[in-house]
Amino acid sequence: MAKKKKSRNRLPRGMVVLYEDRDLLVVNKPAGLLTVKTATQKTQTAFAFMTDYVKKGQAKSRNQVYVVHRLDQWTSGVLLFAKSGQVKECLKARWDETKKTYLAVVHGQLTVKEGTISSYLAEGAHHAIYSTTDKNQGKLSHTAYKVLKETARLSLLEIDLLTGRKNQIRVHLADQGHPIVGDRKYGKKTDTVDRLLLHARAICFPHPTRDEIITAEAEVPDCFRKLVGSI
Repeated sequence: MAKKKKSRNRLPRGMVVLYEDRDLLVVNKPAGLLTVKTATQKTQTAFAFMTDYVKKGQAKSRNQVYVVHRLDQWTSGVLLFAKSGQVKECLKARWDETKKTYLAVVHGQLTVKEGTISSYLAEGAHHAIYSTTDKNQGKLSHTAYKVLKETARLSLLEIDLLTGRKNQIRVHLADQGHPIVGDRKYGKKTDTVDRLLLHARAICFPHPTRDEIITAEAEVPDCFRKLVGSI
């Protein structure tokens, strides 16, 4: 397991450095924080905060981070950055060897307790993702899941992201009739939970410059335990 590092005071609340070396930076991103800038938000992003982190407050520093993958704004958990363009390309070249594990709390109880959801995913109006049977229109996507716990109305799932499409987990679970709690885009519009209960629990990948496997895990948010008990 990767050695946990202490975050610096300039990081936003809930954002913690999980692993760091000369090539890599792995953080636990809190829900609500964008990974990269948008047209309306350019400074309050994980990328901006981690760029400042490696610059150590020195505006003229040439140090910077590079985005390797992204998490939705309201998804919390493990987020990986590279410290050089070369390292980023090395990570992307072996991305198929990277294992990403998520936890999700969904509505209802699944009949099949373990399996793989597959469909072609395409993007429609207003950037909404949807499943289609037209392989020429969408990209084939696979989401493996396993039920870990159940309550009368909810289920806790462990999810292995086998392909990395935009909103893939959210769409696939909604397609099954079990949307993620707090997902007002693909799930219940009247959901009263104030965040999406999807958490990037762990990432495991080959180090880009050393013969070593790196594993980093992000602590499970308290809101998950409040709904489904101990995890």
